[in-house]
Amino acid sequence: MGKLKILFVFLFIPFLCLAQEKENDTIVKEKPERPAFESSYIIDNPTNVLFSKNTLEIQMQHRFGEFGNTNDLGGIWGASNIRLGVSYAVHDRVTVGFGTTKSKRYQDFNLKVALLRQTRSDKMPVSVTYYGNFVIDARSKNQGLFLYTEDRYSFFNQLIIARRFSPKLSFQVAPSISHYNTVEKTMRNDMVALAFGGRYKISDGTAIIADYSQPLTKFLQDNPNPGISFGVEFGTSSHAFQIFVTNYWGIVPQENYMFNRKATGLEGEKGQYLIGFNITRNYNF
Repeated sequence: MGKLKILFVFLFIPFLCLAQEKENDTIVKEKPERPAFESSYIIDNPTNVLFSKNTLEIQMQHRFGEFGNTNDLGGIWGASNIRLGVSYAVHDRVTVGFGTTKSKRYQDFNLKVALLRQTRSDKMPVSVTYYGNFVIDARSKNQGLFLYTEDRYSFFNQLIIARRFSPKLSFQVAPSISHYNTVEKTMRNDMVALAFGGRYKISDGTAIIADYSQPLTKFLQDNPNPGISFGVEFGTSSHAFQIFVTNYWGIVPQENYMFNRKATGLEGEKGQYLIGFNITRNYNF
């Protein structure tokens, strides 16, 4: 009888251990923090936002002409720049996308990957996301701009470090490197830059947003100016609309970092600003 009791105990030990492990897993499992931002963009830079698997996002980004030109209604009747894009979440942590831009006929292929996610317990205090793209300048070869096909290529790589401090306040820092295969002799092929973006919610569906981008690499002459932007965002569960003022006319990020000649208006400079808007819409499959 004693031997049967001992055998009974040994048979049930694995089940007791398994139950204990499951209980410990439940206790230890970390829940990710809610997204720091509503949209996959904060004005001129991507955010750390990725959507659930099988989400399709439609993107429209528009920049009007500059303020101050004669008879152009604050730039609305002036020359515009437009990007139409689409992205698809192949995994909860991986999104791929494509876009086409009016300026220089840019065709961009992009990738966003969530490397780390902020947790509600603050065990992981920030989210870290990689964003990169490969862009082709598709202007006609008859313009004599490119000797070789690879002269059309440019690349952008960025790490987005974001934190949701509270339900109202979110902030991100994003170091990046831009590369153009072909540039003017006074420029450099690579540009290292640092961007700062933030959002403060003033109601459930409305937030104040701001974005600042600082190029760090110095050219031989005519260094690009920093980008400064601020505006308002209106969001729902599947839609985000941002309207803002910016001194970036480009939309593809490496174009802004490498070629921005518009002043910020700081330190006595004459600013060159324009109105822009971003619209994104999600569809879940």
